[in-house]
Amino acid sequence: MQHPTLEDFVAGCQRLFVLTGAGCSTNSGIPDYRDHDGNWKRTRPVTIQAFLGEPGTRQRYWARSMVGWRRFGRATPNDAHRALAQLEAQGRCELLLTQNVDRLHQAAGSRRVIDLHGRLDVVRCLGCAATLPREAFQQELTRLNPAWLALDAADAPDGDADLEHQDFAAFVVPACEACGGVLKPDVVFFGENVPRELVALAQDHLEQADAMLVVGTSLMVYSGFRFVRMAEQRGLPIAAVNLGRTRADDLLSLKVEDQCAAALSFLL
Repeated sequence: MQHPTLEDFVAGCQRLFVLTGAGCSTNSGIPDYRDHDGNWKRTRPVTIQAFLGEPGTRQRYWARSMVGWRRFGRATPNDAHRALAQLEAQGRCELLLTQNVDRLHQAAGSRRVIDLHGRLDVVRCLGCAATLPREAFQQELTRLNPAWLALDAADAPDGDADLEHQDFAAFVVPACEACGGVLKPDVVFFGENVPRELVALAQDHLEQADAMLVVGTSLMVYSGFRFVRMAEQRGLPIAAVNLGRTRADDLLSLKVEDQCAAALSFLL
């Protein structure tokens, strides 16, 4: 008996609920978090508790972010993003729910997108909720900390950089111009909850879907995994493209161990 291919799976669906993760963006030069077995490749990202509780953590975060943003902010979509935009253009994507914060799906032309974990190109004040573009904040960081621009470091997944053994004590982090509050990227940090209304909106779309496609995520983070659980409870067929283990391997109708762009190339 011939096993169905991913192309067969997608062809048999009218309204796909697509969930994407870091593996979608690795070909755009943004590293992923986990190895083949779903374990952390590096130290865990900063938690919201540490970011709020320790000025030193904020200095370290923004110093790394300032160095890393130079490349992250210039990343462009790859064929995986373009393939999924094509799926939507064909009218067969109910929703693209992404765990990525890089906005590359939107840059590739996808419109029916929910950024589950927020977006890194916006900075928000935790005091008055004012927002400003990350690019403008980058200019301010650069003005206040010009010496740090001489540093180069390996990129890390969250748009920051692996700056180790630096003394961050002199790094200046500007406060909100409007109220003097703490500024934070408009993303969901570890230890923070995804806004409830976003989860509800994504659930509504899942109710309309006839299948689920998981692309480039090990699903180790519950905020994404829960949607696979919901799909399974609804009896939807679930396919996944991921290099290595996923938390949902036993729930999948089809698993393709390949790079996202290669696996989805039939859509282009």
